[in-house]
Order: sequence, then structure tokens, then C-alpha cells
Amino acid sequence: MEFLDINLDEVASAFHEAKRFGKRCKEAPDGPIEVKRCLKKFPKFQTYVLLSGSGCIHEVVYPSGYALNELKNLENPVRNYPFTLDPFQQRAILCIENEQSVMVSAHTSAGKTVVAEYAVAKSLKQNQRVIYTTPIKALSNQKFREFSEIFKDVGLMTGDITINQEATILIMTTEILRSMLYRSSDVTREVGWVIFDEIHYMREKERGVIWEETIILLPDSVGLVFLSATIPNAREFAEWIVFLHRKPCHVVYTDCRPVPLQHYVYPCGGDGIHLVVNQNREFIESNFNLALNTLQNAAGNSISDMKSRGRNGGSTRSQPYCSKLVKLVMDQNLEPLIVFSFSKMDCEFYAMQLNKMDFSTQSEKAAIELVFNNAIESLSVDDRNLPQVQILLPVLRRGIGIHHGGLLPILKEIVEVLFAEGFIKVLYATETFAMGLNMPARSVLFTSTRKFDGRDFRLLSSGEYIQMSGRAGRRGKDIRGTVIMMLDDRISADEARKLLLGEPDRLDSSFYLTNNMILNLLRVEDINPEIMLAKNFQQFQCRSELPYLEKRLNDTESLIKNICFPDDIDMEQLGAYVKLHHAVAVCESERWALVSQRKSVIPFFQAGRVVRIRNLDDWDFGWGIVVHVDRSVHQKSDRMSVICLMEVAEDRILRNSDYTRKPIPFSYVKPADGVDFQTDTFTSVIQLVSVPLDCLSGISSVCLKLNSLLECDNQNTEMLFNKLSVQPDHVKRRIWEGVDRAKAKLGGVLPVLDPIKDLNIKDDRVKQQCETINLLKARMAMNPISKRADLDSLIDRFNWKATVSVSNIFRFLFYFKN
Repeated sequence: MEFLDINLDEVASAFHEAKRFGKRCKEAPDGPIEVKRCLKKFPKFQTYVLLSGSGCIHEVVYPSGYALNELKNLENPVRNYPFTLDPFQQRAILCIENEQSVMVSAHTSAGKTVVAEYAVAKSLKQNQRVIYTTPIKALSNQKFREFSEIFKDVGLMTGDITINQEATILIMTTEILRSMLYRSSDVTREVGWVIFDEIHYMREKERGVIWEETIILLPDSVGLVFLSATIPNAREFAEWIVFLHRKPCHVVYTDCRPVPLQHYVYPCGGDGIHLVVNQNREFIESNFNLALNTLQNAAGNSISDMKSRGRNGGSTRSQPYCSKLVKLVMDQNLEPLIVFSFSKMDCEFYAMQLNKMDFSTQSEKAAIELVFNNAIESLSVDDRNLPQVQILLPVLRRGIGIHHGGLLPILKEIVEVLFAEGFIKVLYATETFAMGLNMPARSVLFTSTRKFDGRDFRLLSSGEYIQMSGRAGRRGKDIRGTVIMMLDDRISADEARKLLLGEPDRLDSSFYLTNNMILNLLRVEDINPEIMLAKNFQQFQCRSELPYLEKRLNDTESLIKNICFPDDIDMEQLGAYVKLHHAVAVCESERWALVSQRKSVIPFFQAGRVVRIRNLDDWDFGWGIVVHVDRSVHQKSDRMSVICLMEVAEDRILRNSDYTRKPIPFSYVKPADGVDFQTDTFTSVIQLVSVPLDCLSGISSVCLKLNSLLECDNQNTEMLFNKLSVQPDHVKRRIWEGVDRAKAKLGGVLPVLDPIKDLNIKDDRVKQQCETINLLKARMAMNPISKRADLDSLIDRFNWKATVSVSNIFRFLFYFKN
């Protein structure tokens, strides 16, 4: 056989994946058979593009083999509008008129409600009931008010209130509809259309599962209308609907805004705002860099907003600046203004800072007071005297509003009505106000670019920013919308560009099974927990990876065929040598597990000592340099950590984290030799890592001197660590390269200290392991293969051939993807 000197990078990558996840896959069924079996079962879909252009894309997804009828043009529409419909509205209405389900994916304030109104009118003409579901009660209340002005028989059902529950048009939260379906309510059997508003909230971790349950439980005969913000995987969602209900689902998508936005940043401590994204969505980096320079110059005179912010506390830095920006907006006649702040306390705090500003005329004050007093008449005397109620009216009279989840429902509704009628000029709100409420403004202000998500402060996602900033710009009233972002000192130009110009968030499943769901499913006749598990969106998204697995299957088969060996190689001898090689590695691992438990080994971990690192999953990290022994975890040696300087494949996201003064946890890093460094995700770096003692696999006799570069005593390891932690990357790499220089001087192999002779370990079990290792190495030396110069390459090829078998790699892939 001819020896082929091929590039096996791809095979190596697959080998590392299979090796790392091999333990999980030992009991798995055969990979290729499982993949091919699932591919046969997976439903096939066809997609046809009906329209592409005019700012609108119209596609239809339908089951393979389904006889798709051509959409008939409107002759006698059930509802007419006094304005010209946008292309996406026309296409969505055409689908409803042809009694086919449709998903409308469009930006905030695009006019998706027009589609919902037409679906309601269509149901009324057919004498069928229609259900309009929303994610929050406030949106249900607003839609109830709007639909009551257009249609006659409208009902409202939320957790707080029920009005006219026998109505033909029922507006409710998604939880109410799910409860009806579980109870097999008569209402669900009379429904012709169900409208899901803000369906993109199905990705919410806590409540997203409610949408999935509801959509799965709905009868196939019901027409579905989904209204969503722009999502990149709308077609995938439509395929899921087709999979569930076995009938076509249209996708109408538009990303055109009738009112363009201009994005400004205000550096805290600066004198003005800077245009960073114009109405053509072009990022002006020079202006952003100017804003950053202003921010850095002002940093010495003020405390960072995020550094001074607690979980609930207001920012000492942005207090005066927020009021300054509000005044700027009002002076430029850019009201109404929504100020998004990400805590309830901040909303109230900022609103109270405007106690010297008044934006209402006398007639407006009288109207505000009349609306407020009429609304709270339904409250008891004690409730009217609540501090929340007493404080809100004086603020509202000055044209300033507050809206967050801590307000009483009736107070939130008062604020919504007053804002919609134009009485509130400045509204301080949390992000829930952007959740579908039809409350556009002329301007939007962000008091921070970060929010607390229940666990930690993080940067806003581009999807969250798009949703909230989309409130700026009122269609038919404004030429453009204005968005202002208060800038703190923790955002880079790349982060800002990603935030301002990033793609919308994907609609990914957040399905999880609960005890309550199982009990409810057992009460329903035609469905059970197994069906729910098989039909949920998460499972569907996993199955959609199967074509990708099939391609990987074919690619891996080709790669394996190209792994060749020289003709003079005795494969039996090579196989026997590799088995001995593996046995030695296992014995050395077991020996170190015994050695690491002895306290007598701790003194050998002085600064500069070169150690071998291998984690519990058998990932080989190579050599590292001991810097400091961290005894803060526990006094017992088996619980200690050794802070080592080592080469790792470090995620760039992790690299941007705050690890400048502390070592990275060992569980966060991956071996440098198992990662493709050309990707955007990983890069080879030298980093300080906290390695548990039981993740070391050997101690070298080599001990490097670190004091020459750091001008610090090797004995003072804590000071050594502190100095090294703030050094730039090139200095760390220069120190770590001392390992390579030592290997070169010692013939390419670093000698390892013998546990019995050098470490003075007196344990019969360790002695037995050493004898076994020596015996295995002697047998390896007797094998003729051991004399070959290309031995390492042959071992690697043999391991790749054995490990990257089609079966093993796809056991991993199938279970990992699902």
C-alpha cells in the first residue's frame, strides 16, 4: 500500500470530540443505524417562495406530497381599511382569506395588528369564535380596549379579571387558553381562529413552554395566526407548525421600517450626544470613538454607573445625566419619550429626580386628574390611601409616568391610557413595557446597556435592544425616531456595534417537562406525556440536525478511508504496542491518584515546578508551570488547587471576562491541542488556571526560575502570582516557553520524579503500580515497532482510525445534538 502523507486535522478534531464524550456514548445504540432510521422517520417539507421583493418575503411551507392550492385573490374582503396596506399586510390577509395559517414576522410598530383584525373579522363572518392570546395581562387589557371600539361582542379573560366570557371574540393570556385546552372547554371546540401575539416570547425560559403546550394541544381544524418580532428562523417555526397540524403554514417576513431610526450615544460626563448609527443603519465608528474618549476623560471625575450599582440601587453616576438628557429631548421637541431602566427602583428614582420639571398645561392636568380619580373609584378607601397611589398622581400631573411590574394593575392601566392619549410626555419604564404594548413614542432613552437577568449583570442582547428601541418613531407622525443610549465605561466598540446592528434573537425552544404538565396530560384523552415530548419544538429543532449528521456520516467515512499506513508496518504489532501504551497511561493515572493524596508531595509544588496536567475525563493539557498553591479551598491536600501557567484553548468570551486578578477555574478551559485555532471562538493563549490537585498526572524534575523576569522572590508565591496576573500576554508566553527550552536541552523529554525514590512515598499500592508500569514499558521496548522513528505518528494514526470509527463518532453526535 502506498503511504499517503495526508492532512488529518479534521480527523484529529473528530477524535478529540469522540474521546471527550466517549464515556457518555458507551451504552448508546449504533450511531449510523440510529441516524439513518431517524432520517427515514423525519417528516419531509417543501418550501415555495410566493413573493420576494418590495420589502416583503412570502414563503409557504407544506408537507411533502400535499396538494397545495393557489391563493385566490381578494374579491369581497371582510374588512376594509382607510389606508393603503403594506405589502406584508396584503400577503398575510390573502393567506387568512384562503383559510391558511400564517406567521407574520415584522419589526415593532409595523402594523401587525391589522392582520389580527382581519382574522377576527373573518371568523365573525363565518360565525365562529376567535381567540386572541397575549403574553401579559397589560397587553390583553389594551387589546380589549382597542377591539371593543371596532367590534361589538368582545370578552376579556386574565388572571385578574373576566369580562363577558361567552363573547364571540375572546382576548386572554396564553395561560388561560392552555387551561381551557386541558379542561376540554366548549369554547375550544367552537373556535375558528386563534391569534398568538408576540409569539417570539416562546423563547422565555420560564414561560415559553406554555406556548408550546398550547400550540400542540390545539385541534388541527383551527386556523392559526402568529404575530412576531423579526426572527431569523421563522421558516423553521413554520415547519414545526406543519409537522404538528399537517397543513400549510405561510411565513410573511419584512424588516423594513416605515419610520427609520437614528441611534445616539451619550457618554456619562460628556457635553452632548453622538450619532453612531444613521437612518441607513450605517455605524459611524469615528463618532463612537469620540464618545469613548469623552467617557475616558470624564472617568476620573465620576464613578462608573455599573461599579456603583447594586442589584437594586440607583446609579450615582447617571443620576444627573439622565435628567440632563430628558431636558435635552424636551427642548428639541422630541417627546413623547420612553426612558427604559432595568429595575423598578431606578424607574421611580429617576422619575422623582424630575420634581422641578413640569410638561403639562393646566387643561392637561385637569384631564389627568379626572381620569385618575375616575379609575381609582373602584378601589376601597384603604387602597386609595396606599403610598403607591398617593405618590403617583402628583407625578402624572406633571406629564411624567412610571410603569413597572411592581405597580398595582389599575395604576399600570391608568399610565397606559394616559400615555396613549398623549398626556404623559416622559415615561420611565422597565422592559415589560416593550412587550407588545402598542405604545409608540418619538424617542427612546436607555439609562444603561446592562441589566440584571436574575443571576448576574450582563449586556443587553441585540434582540432585546431591537425590541425596546423599536418603540421610537410613530408611523404617520414622525419622520424618524430617536434612540439615545447612555454609555458607561464597560462597553467596547465591537460590543456596541453588535448591540446596535446585531441580528434579532433566534426563536429557540425553552421546553421542559413539569409534574403539573404530566398530571394535566393524563387527564386529556388523545394525548399523553410521550406525545408531548415527541412533538415539542425543542425535539423538532434537534431532529432538524439529522441531515447535517448524515453529511458528517459520509464525510467521516471518507476520512477514515484516507488514514493509511506504510506497507512495511505489521498492524498486529502496532495494535499490541498501542494497547500497552494505553495501559501505561491508565496505570500512571491510578498511581497519581494515590500519590496526590499524600501530604508529603505538597513541598514539591514550589514556584517554577513543571507539572503534567490531565483532567478526570482524560483530556491531556500537556505541561504547566506551578506559580502558587492555593490553600484557601481546604487544608486537606486532596482538596487543594495549584495555580499553574499553562497553554489552553480559551474561549474569547471567557477572555473578556473579569479574570485579571484571579485564576480561571480549570473547568472553564480546554486543551490547546484539540481545537482549531483559526475559528472565531477559540484561540491558543497562556493563562493562569486553578488546577485541582487530582488533575495533575506527574511532577517533573525541572524547576524554572521565575524571579528573573518578574523581579520577585520565587519563595513568595502569592506576590509572584499577583505580579504575573497583571502581566501582558507576551510576558506570560515568554515565561511558559521556558518549558520548551528545557525540553530541548533534555533531548525532547522532561524527566518525571519517581514517586518512591524522589517523592519518598511509602505505599505498597504505589510500589505495585510502579512495578506494573516498568513491566509494561519493558514489553513495549521489546516490540519491534518501538524502534521506528515515526512511532508517534503511527500511534496517532492508529488511535484516529480506531476512535474515529463511524459508529463512535455518530454515537457522540447523535446524543450530543439531541
